[in-house]
Amino acid sequence: MEWYWIGIALILLIFFASAIRIVKEYERGVIFRLGRLIGAKGPGLFFIIPFLDNMVKVDLRTVTYDVPAQEVVTKDNVTVRVNAVVYYRVIDPAKAVTEVFNYTYATAQIAQTTLRSIIGQAELDELLSEREKLNIRLQQIIDEATNPWGIKVTAVEIKDVELPEEMRRVMAMQAEAERERRSKIIRAEGEYQAAMRLKEASDVLAQSEGALFLRYLQTLNEVAAEKNTTIILPVPVELLKMYKYK
Repeated sequence: MEWYWIGIALILLIFFASAIRIVKEYERGVIFRLGRLIGAKGPGLFFIIPFLDNMVKVDLRTVTYDVPAQEVVTKDNVTVRVNAVVYYRVIDPAKAVTEVFNYTYATAQIAQTTLRSIIGQAELDELLSEREKLNIRLQQIIDEATNPWGIKVTAVEIKDVELPEEMRRVMAMQAEAERERRSKIIRAEGEYQAAMRLKEASDVLAQSEGALFLRYLQTLNEVAAEKNTTIILPVPVELLKMYKYK
């Protein structure tokens, strides 16, 4: 008789042990009873009906998915290799289990195909200079595609854009030519400004013959201050005026 009660106690103990479920703070337990969805429970300790209920744990933490490098032809026919990173998390555990077979794999495939599609619609200059705009477009498209699965895409970032070696050389030559063009423009602008200043100075000196002579004496004083042994004296133009009318 004692063995009988001991057996019953062991069966009850096993039954209650199999009914206990513990779900962590960052998890939820999706419960199915005889194949029908009951709902998501957790976190903490709760009980299920053994042999009738089945539980699937779903992690609610943000997942970082590194999209492998994709070789894409841009809108202006340039072949590039682009990789990105996608941040997403589960906001509806029941949908993540019932609406898609494997939400992690499905989200990864959506991210890869969307990346190839968006980069293929953009030109190379847009890809290099307006990356933030492309990130927002990627995030919106991937989020709309995964929303029915209970997935929320929080951010998408294009990490690296790898260009062919020939394109790198062409871009380097283009950048060098652009710098040379700017240098010539700056030099020409400086010469133009200097010429305008000289013209203004000559106009001021032309208004007074004494001003030109004073400037001449000031120049001689500066030359003499350097202790030069030879000083060249220019002939004033005014002396030549008297021979002009003879």
